[in-house]
Amino acid sequence: MASLAPHPSLSLHAVPGRARLAAAGAGVGAGARAQRRRRRVAVVRAKVREIFMPALSSTMTEGKIVSWTAAEGDRVAKGDPVVVVESDKADMDVETFHDGIVAAVLVPAGGTAPVGAPIALLAESEEEVALARARAQAISQGQSQELPGPHAAAAPAPPPPPAPVAAPATKGVATPYAKKLAKQHKVDIAGVVGTGPHGRVMAADIEAAAGIKPKPKPKVAPPPPPPPPPPHATVRPAPPVLPPVPGGKVVPFTTMQAAVSRNMVESLSVPTFRVGYSIITDQLDALYEKVKTKGVTKTVLLVKAAAMALSQHPVVNASCRDGKSFSYNSNINIGVAVAIEGGLLTPVLEDVDKLDIYLLAQKWRVLLKKARTKQLQPHEYNSGTFTLSNLGMFGVDRFDAILPAGQGAIMAVGASRPTVVADKDGFFSIKSEMQVNVTADHRIIYGADLAAFLQTFAKIVEDPESLTL
Repeated sequence: MASLAPHPSLSLHAVPGRARLAAAGAGVGAGARAQRRRRRVAVVRAKVREIFMPALSSTMTEGKIVSWTAAEGDRVAKGDPVVVVESDKADMDVETFHDGIVAAVLVPAGGTAPVGAPIALLAESEEEVALARARAQAISQGQSQELPGPHAAAAPAPPPPPAPVAAPATKGVATPYAKKLAKQHKVDIAGVVGTGPHGRVMAADIEAAAGIKPKPKPKVAPPPPPPPPPPHATVRPAPPVLPPVPGGKVVPFTTMQAAVSRNMVESLSVPTFRVGYSIITDQLDALYEKVKTKGVTKTVLLVKAAAMALSQHPVVNASCRDGKSFSYNSNINIGVAVAIEGGLLTPVLEDVDKLDIYLLAQKWRVLLKKARTKQLQPHEYNSGTFTLSNLGMFGVDRFDAILPAGQGAIMAVGASRPTVVADKDGFFSIKSEMQVNVTADHRIIYGADLAAFLQTFAKIVEDPESLTL
């Protein structure tokens, strides 16, 4: 469950403290009264707090409001959930850090907002609800205005200030260079009308008073044209913007689909290669028949086998994130791709090499339920060091998977099929065979590394007794 931190500018003590210090240094009269008014406005503003769109994951740039658990006018206490936000990975309840009244909802259910944008206003008491709603109206109109004071509505509007009239500058209101020029040319600064900000005397003002013509600015030669491309260079044209298909329907991406799109595009920058392997699964199928009554799925068995192979080939569990170095990960955390309505998630089984298949099965059931209800916590989907994608249950023979950003490899598992296989003595038999393809980051993993990993993985799957230890 996430929490909504208050915005620093809305602290009850930050602004009034400065106002008190300013008021203490001001004299009696208009200056002091202005300071007191600013102090009163600051206190009022501090009693209306903004609820912001939180960042629920490292890749989240915007969030969608699934529902408001607190409606306008509801009183909430610190720690109460007020809104359910859909990030690019999960739906999460978001708490408030303050007691108060939900005075105005700025983003309704179904709406989206960028991370850090205000989505609601929280009033400290009933007296501030009207002020908060006035501010909400200003925000909705795209205006940035101060909240009025408690009696501002009854006060007459102040007359517009008189138009500024240029006056001779007072002593010292000049740039250092202007003073230097005035001394050189014996010009009295007090008699010069400044054209700079707030009537400040500039160097050009002194030159004009001394009758000096400004030096013409040197002409800057235009930059040379870019060199023509080499004759054999291929310039990739920008992708054309295709018009909508007649009679078709344009459907905007959901938050999750937009995140998947960003991640897939990021993956395109990684140089990858693929290696396939055929594995006999008769023994694994027999083991599965024994343990499935205890809730162990074939996916769990494959995850455990992959972890055992990764422990012997740690470079396949490594990752390159900056393009300049790579890290050997101390944990073997395997993400498993799961299709859910409207998208794809990869819940992560952590420390797979340290857990037996029965405990893994329990953890996997919990993660799978959370994924399908979009209740995964960030560490349950962003801590993977290796990923497994299994489409065998759909009858897919083989496929390639796209490497997730920040990981070294991903394994794509197909279905087990009865296949005629010849042994080393030339005898033929029918065995169940599974096709496995692994996509790897070629910056840190080489062909021999991946082939050795797949050999180890195949040996474990073809003789799976070690999976139960």
